[in-house]
Amino acid sequence: MNAGEKQRVPWIVGVSGASGTPYAAAVLRALLAAGESVDLVVSRASRLTLLDETGISFRDAHWQDDLRAWLSRGADGKPGTFDVDVDGVRHWSAGDFAAGPSSGSYPVKGMLIVPASTACVAGVALGLSKDLLQRAASVTLKEGRKLVVAVRETPLNGQMLRHLVTLDDAGAVVVPASPAFYAGATHIQDLVDFVAGRVLDAAGVDHRLYRRWKGELGGGTRTA
Repeated sequence: MNAGEKQRVPWIVGVSGASGTPYAAAVLRALLAAGESVDLVVSRASRLTLLDETGISFRDAHWQDDLRAWLSRGADGKPGTFDVDVDGVRHWSAGDFAAGPSSGSYPVKGMLIVPASTACVAGVALGLSKDLLQRAASVTLKEGRKLVVAVRETPLNGQMLRHLVTLDDAGAVVVPASPAFYAGATHIQDLVDFVAGRVLDAAGVDHRLYRRWKGELGGGTRTA
């Protein structure tokens, strides 16, 4: 890096195998729209979910094209809904333990896991570091950086709840993927964007993904 050149300090976004790839897409689009850099880790299990939910194969050798196709797709599955520039994204393979995010000396702002599966939550809570996603989350916690976990599972049993409490005790923010309706949702994308917006709220990233509560009953039914 040349003297005076601004250092790149990204957000890590980890995508696990839980259903809910539209949530991840909405978070990624909003981060890029906010001018944030992103380091992306897509787990092996999540690639199967992405293929099932969108028909898109995420391949390491063609990740930019595949990511662009994914992020341009709306939550209703319609391609070409969004125009997205992915130049601000750096991709790391889930099996690359020599990747930047595997070390605490690698500068990042924090990490967002969206969606987070039960297996991912358990792995992070137990410190298993079985892949780069879990390792990056463990590093994020040990370095005292922001970790937001958007858990997508129902119902939650006692073991899962204990893992979530462990993450909370360790300093993570647990955000259930639970859409709300007071913002006046009229489309599936509105519900997805609400969850993505709450994830970004927890991270402290500015966005305009949903209409905020203003203390006025019936506000969600009025035209903005």
